[in-house]
Amino acid sequence: MPKIPTSRLARTAKFGGLVAGQSARWAGTQAANRLRSDEGAEAADAKRALALADELVTQLGQMKGAAMKLGQVLSTVDFDMVPEGEREAFKEKLSSLRDDAPQVPFKKMEKVIVDDLGGSLDEHFRELDDNPVAAASIGQVYRAALHDGRDVAVKVQNPGVAEAVETDLRNAAVLLPLVKRLAPGLDAKAILNELRDRIGEELDYELEAQNQRRVARAFKGHPFIRVPDVVTSMSTRRVLITEFVQGRGFAEVKELPEAERDRFAEICFRFFYGLVRRERIAAGDPHPGNYLLGDDGRVCFLDFGLIRRMDADYLDGERALAKAVVGGDAAGVHRWLSDLGYLPDPAAFDPERVLGQLTAAGEWYFTIGFRRLSPEYVRTSMEISGSPASPYFEEMRRQTIPPQALLLRRMEGLLFSVLGELRAGADWGTLALEYMAEEPPSTPLGRAEADWLASSS
Repeated sequence: MPKIPTSRLARTAKFGGLVAGQSARWAGTQAANRLRSDEGAEAADAKRALALADELVTQLGQMKGAAMKLGQVLSTVDFDMVPEGEREAFKEKLSSLRDDAPQVPFKKMEKVIVDDLGGSLDEHFRELDDNPVAAASIGQVYRAALHDGRDVAVKVQNPGVAEAVETDLRNAAVLLPLVKRLAPGLDAKAILNELRDRIGEELDYELEAQNQRRVARAFKGHPFIRVPDVVTSMSTRRVLITEFVQGRGFAEVKELPEAERDRFAEICFRFFYGLVRRERIAAGDPHPGNYLLGDDGRVCFLDFGLIRRMDADYLDGERALAKAVVGGDAAGVHRWLSDLGYLPDPAAFDPERVLGQLTAAGEWYFTIGFRRLSPEYVRTSMEISGSPASPYFEEMRRQTIPPQALLLRRMEGLLFSVLGELRAGADWGTLALEYMAEEPPSTPLGRAEADWLASSS
């Protein structure tokens, strides 16, 4: 694996080299296009866009830290200039950057623990397994036992990653020209500013501990959802200690009988949309590695570093938009898309067209009736909502994503993919109405949650 650049100058040079090299090659392609036919110029642009996309994935993957996280979050953006047949593969490459997280020797991680907690490992832990049970873009997780007998997970930030991330965040603006070339309609500056804020927060494990405590309190005593408690007295900026939870991971859950997979999927849906509805929190990392199915049937949710606290007025607008789509209210859809910031030039969009676009893109979520999802259905839906072959492609390429909606859309997209991988079945439209229109619970799980909410109030 290539050596990861760690110094500020080396990381800045990586960003600068990526942009300068691609800009020069892009300019060369445009100059040559003057001598090509329209068809030849279009093919050359597609080839150049694909080369740019591939280099973007390669460089971000080698740099890790915030650079890698930028790639993960950008995987939710549709890149118009990438050839249609390559677009989903490119987005999958971006989203899979998480799976290539670097392994750091335990000796270096031990130094972070003792520097932050003081003393020695033996003073804090009865035992600690130095083989990580999980690794992510900015840290690793170890299993340990405290002297009082509690089984805990010890999440440790990779040494030096904070400095590397801060440099990446300062350099993120350098990527603007490349992002604009791949997605001409996107407000790239606003999106990158939002990413800087959210990723910067993810570096602070004390902030993540606050997030996790808040979510754990919100679901305390829940009949089918569990969030591990935080050991507050032992958590610092670079070390986060929580109760250790055992359970079946996503790969095992995928092999369960249909009814058990459906139950697991509904719980995931209710957790993420319930978090938005009741706590105004968009959790930006609902990927498969953050779920565990416990022996008691509860689903445990992990990792609260990448979250966004949503404004109440903004969420009211998102719910009004969703209800307008379900109700077939074209004027309402246009008005709310405009008010929320999705339409840079509202007068340039036809209300019936944007209604048709959202109805097609969110069919699984906006349509009442049982539907069994599949990876193939998810792929087709994403192609409909972002492919040049879509009848709404011209509208979509002129739209943007409001910064406040970025993690909300990422949450929805990743959750949709997870439900498809599970081949889960439910009346997703009716479930959604419980959260967007406060309709009564429509399933036994919904009624159990309603009883819990009533007893907790």
